[in-house]
Amino acid sequence: MIKVLKAGFYSSVQDKGRVGFAAMGVPVSGAMDAYSSDLANRILNNLETDAVLEIAFGFCAFEFLSETTICISGGSFSPKINGVPVALQTRIRVYKNEVLTFGHNVFGARCYLAVKNGFLTTSILKSRSFFQNITQQSLLCKGDVLPVGTFTNNTDSSNTSVKVAKEHFESQRITCSKGPEFDALSASQKEIFAKQSFTISNDNSRMGYRLNELIENALPSILTSAVLPGTVQLTPSGKLIVLMRDCQVTGGYPRVLQLTNTAINQLAQKKTNDTFQFVLKE
Repeated sequence: MIKVLKAGFYSSVQDKGRVGFAAMGVPVSGAMDAYSSDLANRILNNLETDAVLEIAFGFCAFEFLSETTICISGGSFSPKINGVPVALQTRIRVYKNEVLTFGHNVFGARCYLAVKNGFLTTSILKSRSFFQNITQQSLLCKGDVLPVGTFTNNTDSSNTSVKVAKEHFESQRITCSKGPEFDALSASQKEIFAKQSFTISNDNSRMGYRLNELIENALPSILTSAVLPGTVQLTPSGKLIVLMRDCQVTGGYPRVLQLTNTAINQLAQKKTNDTFQFVLKE
């Protein structure tokens, strides 16, 4: 069991999400940076479907009510156990009554706390991922006590850590393919997508990232059609919205681009005012 002493800005339980329920209007959800989430579970020899904690922007604290082994991956928010810094991407034995804290940001926007055999919060529609109106809560709260999988003594701490490529956090090249309405764009609009850098606005969340730059747009709205995490919509005002893991399942704006899964993971580690360029796959 793990007790939440300080919940931080935006912390939630996430796994691989609710795949296959779009017909019911249920978003996929799941870890924003699935690469980092999967890595933490693999280092602990967990299943990739085991639930983790997604921590956005740090400043949270957790007390361990029982002994276990953990791994922290993704962005760095200066993690410490009882005030002593700990490494990312490595197995760490944690003992009863020890406190894990996350502080100021070093890099990235989200980190993942995996625990041996996963977090065992309630599963709804084959997923433990928090989502408003699906699960009882959408964010962790101070005082929450989270059940975890049974700990066995055969997984020790390790001095070995896995190194993650810097480009996962630093790359300004976001790979995508043409969306269903891409060919409706004018030549000048396509050139903008090919050459311009875009900036993440302060209107960004697990549902989507709005970008600051405007693209002159005369395209009509489309009939409500399916959208996915990674779909890039062009609004009538000329603003772009990159849909993320908690996005709706249908939309009426032209779908001009579709991010790769790697690109979604990379974008999930970017923050307000970060810039990037779309790179269209041939």
